[in-house]
Amino acid sequence: MDLTMIQIILVVLVAFLAGVEGILDEFHFHQPIIACTLIGLVTGELVPCLILGGTLQLIALGWANIGAAVAPDAALASVASAIILVLGGQGEAGVTSAIAIAVPLAVAGLLLTIIVRTLATGIVHLMDAAAREGNFKKVEMWHIIAIIMQGLRIAIPAALIVAIGAAPVRDLLTAMPSWLTDGLAVGGGMVVAVGYAMVINMMATKEVWPFFAIGFVLATIPSITLLGLGGIGVALALIYLALTKQGGSGGNGGNGNTGDPLGDIIDNY
Repeated sequence: MDLTMIQIILVVLVAFLAGVEGILDEFHFHQPIIACTLIGLVTGELVPCLILGGTLQLIALGWANIGAAVAPDAALASVASAIILVLGGQGEAGVTSAIAIAVPLAVAGLLLTIIVRTLATGIVHLMDAAAREGNFKKVEMWHIIAIIMQGLRIAIPAALIVAIGAAPVRDLLTAMPSWLTDGLAVGGGMVVAVGYAMVINMMATKEVWPFFAIGFVLATIPSITLLGLGGIGVALALIYLALTKQGGSGGNGGNGNTGDPLGDIIDNY
């Protein structure tokens, strides 16, 4: 689909906010579920972008900056893949291809992240010099410039993709042979599974595995809607919190809180 000038401005604005929030992390505009949804909202393709954002969110949950290792750029992956999805005009059918495209974009975004952070290192020295002079306005100015750089890190690639236009993107997607699109669909599904497995690996403890098993089984029942699953999840979370308090408060037989609430309750009995 072709975007109007107002839509283009709003898309670039969303991309800028996503880049800024990648550092500020206050309103979470850089999270895929929010960035993709906002782009879908301003372009009129809310449902496909919402599906894309939700799927990418499962992948991004497993991405984290550990020490000097920088995680893939979720903001660039979300914004760029959502724009490509919208320009392609394939609707929900193009989500799988957009997911497969998003992962290489996230890795490529690391280069932009490294460039911006390298420039920001120089800005820190300029801020130190201004602080020694007692010029706090200059410190604030350099701080704002550094934040703007983070926004432009996402806004400029987004503007370039929009500038290419809908026709080239649509022609590129339609020119893909079936074996490639099918492969992208399989690859996209595998990436989601790997991302979700990474999240489970980080959260997995012996006391929460029963809750995971219950949710996994309930998710296979087609008559339960997502709203129903959400309600069950909230109920299980409240049950777990109640068990945690009971497990930590029990002192019968000299047993204290071992970190396993279910085990504490069983031991007390």
